[in-house]
Amino acid sequence: MTSKTMRAVDIKNGAGPASALFINDATPLPTRGPSQALVRIRAFGLNRMDLLQRLGYYPVPAGASKVLGVEFSGEIAELGEKAEGGFAVGDAVFGLAYGGAYAEYIAVDTAMLLHKPEGMSYEEAAGIPETWITALQALFLVGGFAEGKSVLWHAGASGVSIAGQQLARAGGASAVYATTRQAEKAAFCRDVLKADGAVDTSATPAWDDEILGMTGGRGVDIVIDYVGAPYFQQNLNVLAMDGVCVTLGALGGTKLPDGVDISGFVRRRITVRGSTLRSRSVEYQRTLRDMLAERLPGFGSTFKMHVDRVMPWTEIVAAHEAMERNETKGKIICTVD
Repeated sequence: MTSKTMRAVDIKNGAGPASALFINDATPLPTRGPSQALVRIRAFGLNRMDLLQRLGYYPVPAGASKVLGVEFSGEIAELGEKAEGGFAVGDAVFGLAYGGAYAEYIAVDTAMLLHKPEGMSYEEAAGIPETWITALQALFLVGGFAEGKSVLWHAGASGVSIAGQQLARAGGASAVYATTRQAEKAAFCRDVLKADGAVDTSATPAWDDEILGMTGGRGVDIVIDYVGAPYFQQNLNVLAMDGVCVTLGALGGTKLPDGVDISGFVRRRITVRGSTLRSRSVEYQRTLRDMLAERLPGFGSTFKMHVDRVMPWTEIVAAHEAMERNETKGKIICTVD
């Protein structure tokens, strides 16, 4: 590369509303390390953490790019001398990063890259890494999923939960359930994702009673939660004996209300486990990448990447605003010209 700069999405004053986003054409080009590839980005996916980082509420890992975005697709422009995985300059790839995906170029460890399958578009590929790897981590590594277990996914029409419901079904789940906050999204989970049951929590605040009814009072083996404090008691209520609640976020808050009944921890041997992905080591993420690679042949048949909309990155403000309105079912993808 002869140029030392590139275009990337930046934030006026370092943090702010969606309207503060703009494309900065004088962003320094990332420096590639010996085990890294420099990738020319064709598309990137939006994630909820991007909104939090834009607002200044999500500190990036030490040493990571301050540029938004953690998942992308594109072609390898340069390759380090210690790169792994049989990659070559010009290869079409997609992958996960600690930051920097809202840009023309990204420097990323090849342990976090995958070859893009022929027949898969750059737009589809860009929406897979963060969502599907997070779902794999939550379900298998943290939640202890195995064939025959039942799973409840909150935010059922989000990218991670869409992936998770498919992974659980393919893994032999006895039943898969979902909650959403819109009737249309609950119907999407039932009709498109084939959930055994889906509850619109805006219409049914006592969603735990609904799930217990669907399970004949037994409850579910695993709950994957992003809401936090408002759902904590109900999560405990719906967990079966030896059940596990995996907490991936706390979008509804972190402070528990008075009167929370924790007797289930003893009586039903319930476990609550918190987890993150972005702060994990390259070695940990490589393990998850390999788990995803094993499942890539299933895309187009067993698995489907649900893209709600594709937008040019020049419309990044509108893309963030759409995510903030919670109006999507699946991923928002931005293309880079």
